[in-house]
Amino acid sequence: MIVKWRKSSYTGGANDNQCVELGRLAPGVGIGVRDSKDPDGGRLALSPAQFASLIEQIKQEPPR
Repeated sequence: MIVKWRKSSYTGGANDNQCVELGRLAPGVGIGVRDSKDPDGGRLALSPAQFASLIEQIKQEPPR
């Protein structure tokens, strides 16, 4: 299966140094997360519940 990656809507543009991409993995596997600057590097696979938990944690973090 080919994963279609998309850049986060919170990316600050072409020169942003903190970019992530998300991709829907095979049915039942969940969501893939990767560094957009290193698309051939490591990837993180999260179940839908893990991804939802991650997003909730990010929302609660104070801005840096």
